[in-house]
Amino acid sequence: MKYIAFTFVFLVLLLCSCRNHAAPSSDVQTEDTLRTITEEMAYEGVNNYCHSTYDWSVAKDHPDIMYLTMGEETDSAHQVVFRSYTGAFVHFYVDKTSGTTKIVEEVPSLNVEEEAGTINLFDYLEK
Repeated sequence: MKYIAFTFVFLVLLLCSCRNHAAPSSDVQTEDTLRTITEEMAYEGVNNYCHSTYDWSVAKDHPDIMYLTMGEETDSAHQVVFRSYTGAFVHFYVDKTSGTTKIVEEVPSLNVEEEAGTINLFDYLEK
């Protein structure tokens, strides 16, 4: 009888501890992903990224040769466009729910366009 009682208590404790320490569900969202990315957030994050990545000293005397502007918006993404002094454009496609931002570089004069990677917009927003 003692054996059955100890086994039962052990099983109850085991099941309770497993339930409380289960691995996080893939449906669990972090605080960052619960927010919807606004147009202002997309612009701010990409602006911070561009100022930390690209040399803006060339635009000091001629600010019209380098700039950042909002592009087309879809149901799922904001587009932010950076124009370099070289004439190249960098398109940032900011996912409105995750903050994942796809970077596509375009050189219109050479008819060249290529993906340049991704960033997490939340890494470039002021907390």
